[in-house]
Amino acid sequence: MESSKKKEIYTIEDIYALPDGEHAELINGQIYYMAPPSWNHQKLSRKLLQTIANYIDRNSGECEALAAPFAVFLKGFCGTV
Repeated sequence: MESSKKKEIYTIEDIYALPDGEHAELINGQIYYMAPPSWNHQKLSRKLLQTIANYIDRNSGECEALAAPFAVFLKGFCGTV
């Protein structure tokens, strides 16, 4: 007998309701939980951010580099991977 259980569709409100420190992404109505970044990831991320920020500053850029976590919403994105 086949299960008639429906797949739940999650919203941005569900993401905001997660406990503090819980890392997850909302993709097409599904929540994907993410492991915390490793020590090496954090070191590499810091160096990359520093390099990008220095480049922007040297070239009088009008944008700025920001470190994660940072909420990004891609509404209407239709690209394929």
